[in-house]
Amino acid sequence: MRKIISLICLLLPILAFSAEPKNPSDIRLDIRSDAPDHHVVVKGDTLWDISGKFFKDPWKWPHIWGLNKETIKDPHWIYPGDIIYLDRTSGTLSFGQPGVPPAETTKETKTASDTGNLVKIFPKVRENPSDHDAISSIPASIIGPFLSRPLVIEEGDLKDAPTLIGAREGRVILGADDIGFVKNMPSDKGDKWQLYRPGKTFTDPDTGEILGIEAIYLGNSEVTAFADVSTIRVTQSVQESYAGDRLIAHSDELVGAYLPRAPESNISARVISIYGGVSQAGQNAAITLNKGARDGLEVGHVLALYHKGEVVKQGGNSFTLPDERFGLAFVFRVFNKVSYALVMQARIPVHLLDRAQTP
Repeated sequence: MRKIISLICLLLPILAFSAEPKNPSDIRLDIRSDAPDHHVVVKGDTLWDISGKFFKDPWKWPHIWGLNKETIKDPHWIYPGDIIYLDRTSGTLSFGQPGVPPAETTKETKTASDTGNLVKIFPKVRENPSDHDAISSIPASIIGPFLSRPLVIEEGDLKDAPTLIGAREGRVILGADDIGFVKNMPSDKGDKWQLYRPGKTFTDPDTGEILGIEAIYLGNSEVTAFADVSTIRVTQSVQESYAGDRLIAHSDELVGAYLPRAPESNISARVISIYGGVSQAGQNAAITLNKGARDGLEVGHVLALYHKGEVVKQGGNSFTLPDERFGLAFVFRVFNKVSYALVMQARIPVHLLDRAQTP
C-alpha cells in the first residue's frame, strides 16, 4: 500500500469528470437500459467489463467521462474498492471511495479578511494500492503470454540475431537445463534471452509488402559466458530447440490499464493471422492485423470486425451483399507494421482476411 497525496488541482481532473458531452442526448441514449446506479470495483474487474455494465459501446467511455487525451491512455487510478457512479441525467460517470460522495474532493473553509471572504482549499489524502493493483483494460491472464514473448521479427533483425549453433556432447535437441552455444551474442543486452524459431512471413494482402516474420516462442535461456561463441543454459522450454534457432533479448512488458477507445483516424486493417495457426476463431482469440504503429494504431484502440458480404445470384444477375459487422477487437500489442488484438465480441467466427476498422 502507498499514500498518494495530491493537491486539488491534480485531483479535480481525476475525481470529478464534469466535462459536458458534445451531444448529451446522444450520450444518454448510449446508456444501457439495465445499467446500475453505481458499481463497486472488485478484483478481477476490467475496464472493458465495467464500461459494458453502463454503456452499450464500451469503447465510448472516454467521451462520456470527458477525459483528455493524456488521461485516456493510462488511467492507473481505478482500484478495487472504488465506486463508479452513474448520473443518468447528464449521462456521465464519476467515482470515489466507500463513504465518500463523488463530489466531495476538497475541504473548504471561509475566513474573513480585509478584502472580503477568503476560501482556503486544502488537499485531501487518498490511499491506494500500488499501480500493479490498478484495474486492467482486458483480462491479463489471456494476453499475458503475448506480452512477454516475441511475436514478430523485422526482416532486417533476423539476419543479425544471435543463433544457436550447437549443444554440449553433440546433442541435437535442447530442453530445460541443457547447455547450448550461440554465435553473435551481444554482451550489452543482459543475460536473459528468449529462444524462438522463425515462422511464416506476414505479407500485406492488399499491397504484397512483407510486414515481418512470425516468431515461434520456444523458451527462455540465460547466458553463462559471453565470448565469440557464447554459452547458454535453457531455463524454460515450451518446445524443443535445435541448431539454427534464434534468440531475442527478454521482453518484460506489463498489462496496461489503457482505456478502450476508438482510433482518432480512420483505420482499416485485415486479419492476416489467427494465433495457433487456425483459419477461424471466436471470442478471446488473438488475431494479427496488417496495420501497426506507422499506421496510427495504439494499445487500447478498439476496432469493429467486418465479414465480407457474400455474392448471391438471382434472375441471372449477381449481387454483392453489404459487409457484415459481427464483433469488436481490442489492440493490446503494437509493432511497427503489424498489431495483435484480442477478440472481445463475436457473433460469428473470425476468418482470415476479415476487416477490422474504426467503429
